[in-house]
Amino acid sequence: MQTTEMEKWIKDFYEMRNWTKYGPFIRLGFLMEETGELARAVRAIEIGRDRPDEQRQKSSELKKELVEEMGDVLANLLILANLYDVTVEEVFSSHQQKLTKRFSEEIVQVKST
Repeated sequence: MQTTEMEKWIKDFYEMRNWTKYGPFIRLGFLMEETGELARAVRAIEIGRDRPDEQRQKSSELKKELVEEMGDVLANLLILANLYDVTVEEVFSSHQQKLTKRFSEEIVQVKST
């Protein structure tokens, strides 16, 4: 699936569920909630969970949860971007330019070796 297809699918699905009615501050809250869930999934993989009310999970289950939480973060980010009429391509291009400019000397050194 291409990025624009993914953005459209997320937008259409969220609209169908009436989830796009929330403004940017509420959407940002959802993004933060999902980011916390992603942090918990990473923690479970990297250092485990030490709680008596939780069962150990197989690595395949941990990875599945990680991927699901990444999807939730990505979807909320895409919806937030859509609220401001920003595309993933714009975000990536801007980010790429910023990093290239900031670390241009290091990039030149790596390419010359």
